[in-house]
Amino acid sequence: MNRELLMLVDAISREKNVDREVVFGAVESALASATKKLYEGEVDIRVAIDRETGAYETFRRWNVVPDEAGLQQPEAEILHFEAKEQIDDIEVGDFLEESVESVPIGRIGAQAAKQVILQKIRDAEREQLLNDFLSRGDKIFTGTVKRLDKGDLIVESGRVEGRLKRGELIPKENLRSGDRVRAMMVEIDPTLRGPQILLSRSAPSFMIELFRQEVPEIEQGLLEIKSCARDPGSRAKIAVVSYDKRVDPIGTCVGVRGSRVNAVTNELAGERVDIVLWSEDPAQFVIGALAPANVQSIVVDEEKHAMDVVVDEENLAIAIGRGGQNVRLASELTGWRINIMTAEESAAKQAEESDAIRSLFVEKLDVDEEVADILIAEGFASLEEVAYVPLQEMLEIESFDEETVQELRARAKNALLTMEIAKEERVEEVSQDLRDMEGLNAELIASLAEGGIHTRDDLADLAVDELTEMTGVDEAQAKALIMKAREHWFSA
Repeated sequence: MNRELLMLVDAISREKNVDREVVFGAVESALASATKKLYEGEVDIRVAIDRETGAYETFRRWNVVPDEAGLQQPEAEILHFEAKEQIDDIEVGDFLEESVESVPIGRIGAQAAKQVILQKIRDAEREQLLNDFLSRGDKIFTGTVKRLDKGDLIVESGRVEGRLKRGELIPKENLRSGDRVRAMMVEIDPTLRGPQILLSRSAPSFMIELFRQEVPEIEQGLLEIKSCARDPGSRAKIAVVSYDKRVDPIGTCVGVRGSRVNAVTNELAGERVDIVLWSEDPAQFVIGALAPANVQSIVVDEEKHAMDVVVDEENLAIAIGRGGQNVRLASELTGWRINIMTAEESAAKQAEESDAIRSLFVEKLDVDEEVADILIAEGFASLEEVAYVPLQEMLEIESFDEETVQELRARAKNALLTMEIAKEERVEEVSQDLRDMEGLNAELIASLAEGGIHTRDDLADLAVDELTEMTGVDEAQAKALIMKAREHWFSA
């Protein structure tokens, strides 16, 4: 029987062109599955076949788990202290094995064994095909639409299949069986039973890779596409930079008579592409990203990672774009939140901010509006700046002598200390269950306390816009915090 087993393994290995080790593994799995049926519960069985003689042994085994963890699967686990009674140096995570009677190969049923073996072989063949395909280093999957599966397209390239989900297609794109298609390989998931390569035609990375294929200078390292933002099928923006002064990055990507950019546009169902010059200066980068609109001025808020961009009335509609498309793509491209406004709106906003700072200085520093206005004119916008900027910078203000500067700094520090004490007192009013809630830090808790939010239920009752205004968090984080606060309503 043992010799027949070896002959069977060799025959299947040659017939299916797979490694003998894969076939041995399949037979071991089949024997282990058959042995499990002799026991109650989810036992763990291991079968080991001697590759030289064909003889095999069967073991029942238990995973060694920490004593404090307890047994989650009593049929297949053993506590550490119990395992040490049998093997003194056994560690958590090891297996304690016990030899049990082996099931004869004939008993497992020829059909069952064959199914297990063939499935293992199919899995091995598929894994080998996938590895061979991926070893080519291609990022774009080119193939033929083979069939539809639950609304997704199954695309075949040779003997390898990829899944192109409906949501990853370009809108209004209508592909049918037999159509040739190109798509970006965005993920490889070996756990999937069907096609393991997930594809996308709407991902920004697909456009970047298409340009890489059309523009040799990118492959040569002379150019780089730094970022890409897409409204698939409609409009896109890419940011490029040249590492060679002799190479014009925009002209090179456009190509002679637009040949290169047109090749990308044709592949993407007519999607129009704006090519933007990347800059290390964020403000300059944003100005380029908003083209063709002309920008008058920009105010950068590093703390909020936002920019107020001022344009004239003629450029307002161009800067925003149809349905906000231009400013949205520019924001995605640059990574900055962009607020488009007219000169009048900008002046009104700055006046409002100046009024707020003036009121703060007048109240907390106990000075008149004239002194407050001097500080604002010199660029001071917070008590922290007054208290802690280098002394020499304040001494350079012509309107202030050294005594005045020292007094202002002392008052600012005292005001900050008083405010910090008041903040701590407000935080102490917050309930412990709210303080312990996941996702909240000391700063957020202080903001909530200042807004009169003292319990988990108070937070749960808030609307998203109320929380964003109160704390400055973005909409997604606000939603997550509110849902977290409401969890106990549904678990009670």
